[in-house]
Amino acid sequence: MSDERMPSRVPSLHFTVSIDGTWRPDDGPPSQRHAPLSLAREHLREQAARALKRHSVLEITAAEDAVNAVIARPLSPEPGLTVHGTACLTVSETDIALAEEHLRRTRQEDLEREELHRRIAFLRAILSDPEQCTVWWIDQYADRLAELDQVKAAVAGITPPRDSARDTMRNEVARFVDQLLVEMRTPQQREVFLRALTRTLHALGSTDLQNAAARWMSTRPTEPGADTA
Repeated sequence: MSDERMPSRVPSLHFTVSIDGTWRPDDGPPSQRHAPLSLAREHLREQAARALKRHSVLEITAAEDAVNAVIARPLSPEPGLTVHGTACLTVSETDIALAEEHLRRTRQEDLEREELHRRIAFLRAILSDPEQCTVWWIDQYADRLAELDQVKAAVAGITPPRDSARDTMRNEVARFVDQLLVEMRTPQQREVFLRALTRTLHALGSTDLQNAAARWMSTRPTEPGADTA
């Protein structure tokens, strides 16, 4: 099988594929097909095409390695037949040029998208803070100060940008607390935890959180017959 065009990760760009394949009958039941050579070619072609759809034509070495990692080992498209092969890939200069242009445009779009997100986050941080909003407006539009109150009213609902790192930490803490609550099955376990938490918060100097933990202890549920003294 030689010089067959197969689509890459970008369907309009193709690899040119040549496969040197072999087939042999097994000792088991004979193949149900009368044309085992056609079956062998079809199977090698399908395996190669599936592997190439995950690669760019700019990654020809990696793509060739990926195909050979699949088809070089014995394959059995049906009982009674074993096939394997070795592939060699080429790419036309036209497809390489198109792939490079596609990559350049993709990178440019990524940069523009990141810049847009950065600008939006900057504006949210400014407009969600009344003092910063005032200073920013004076700096940018000194000749339009009369519109400042109107602008503040228009942006009153804007919230500050979210800190992704902080959100990740909050999510991790929330998952930990959920798991902790699952493990604390009895009032006694909850009391031990709250006492330890109160001591920790006291050591950290967090008076507000210490008081909150103390309130939780004072309102903790008790089991019937439990000692509340």
